[in-house]
Amino acid sequence: MIEPLDLAGLFVVRGTRHVDARGAFTEAWRASELAAAGFDRPFVQENLVLTRAAGVLRGLHFQREPFAQDKLVQAAAGRIFDVAVDLRPGSPTLGRWAGVTLDASEPRQLLVPRGFAHGYLTLVAGCAVSYKVSAYHAPQAEAGLRWDDPALGIEWPLAAGQVSTNERDAAWPPLAQVIGQLRAPG
Repeated sequence: MIEPLDLAGLFVVRGTRHVDARGAFTEAWRASELAAAGFDRPFVQENLVLTRAAGVLRGLHFQREPFAQDKLVQAAAGRIFDVAVDLRPGSPTLGRWAGVTLDASEPRQLLVPRGFAHGYLTLVAGCAVSYKVSAYHAPQAEAGLRWDDPALGIEWPLAAGQVSTNERDAAWPPLAQVIGQLRAPG
């Protein structure tokens, strides 16, 4: 089942889980359901990120055109708070964010379309996050957005003092600067 969120193009994708005495089988997503919701690009790469501790923030990342990526994100182990920020020039929701909790115990994913910055915060120790992308990783196109920019007002479920990240993610520019760069010619 595909559930649209308040920001156009952003979806929660609910899979179907079958449980018996052996464990569980989950059909995580179907291309036909994504296409019916307006998403019909193929995924070309899958990434798996392991994080040892709770309170680790990764993001907010995106790739610039022409290497922009759509992402289908799921918690394969643990629980995360997953966030997408609209960076599409001309979008009526430019600069707005949406967040969902993804838990490995539920067959639920977040479809983040190209034109959004994406990041997540681990809520428990021992998280594994898997995400499919529609374009290959292109280091020359990497970009990011400051996760704690007051202009965004993201309501992270942990206080800033409980969050750790790496130097690169802590140094991304604020929203106003990123939007200015997106609108810059050439």
